[in-house]
This record gives sequence, C-alpha cells and structure tokens, in this order.
Amino acid sequence: MKPAASRARVGGRYGEDALVVAVTEPAVDGRATAAALRALARALGVPAGDVVLVSGATSRTKVVEVPDDCAPLVAALVNETASR
Repeated sequence: MKPAASRARVGGRYGEDALVVAVTEPAVDGRATAAALRALARALGVPAGDVVLVSGATSRTKVVEVPDDCAPLVAALVNETASR
C-alpha cells in the first residue's frame, strides 16, 4: 500500500507477488488502510465487506482476503504495468 499518493490506483506488482494499492489518504488513524480496502473492493467489483484485512493494519504490507472467484482479476491487476 502507498498512502498519501498523488492519485489513487490499484494495479501493478511490488516484489514477487504483491498488488500495489495507492491511496490519497494519509496513514493516520487507519484512514489509508480503510481507503485501500475500499479501493480494492471497487477494483474487484465486490461489496466492501467482501474485502477483509487479515493482517498488516499498521504496515504498508497487508494481507487481505477476497472472494475466491476474484483470483483471476487479482492476478490481472498484479500483472498490470504501473503506467496506467
């Protein structure tokens, strides 16, 4: 996750298999984490409640749980180029 980014976006790879989620909210009082979960839900086309934070509430690296049928879309988002 990239808090306080100039623009919000979901897509691209960080490291071997992490999805990049950039949000404009600052990393203060969980605002960036909440925004990242909402952005990911929007990108996947699922209700916000279907994207659940598993670990990493205060870390830039987060583990989230999404519905199983979202796996192909998550893979596509991870493999997108950062130039969108």
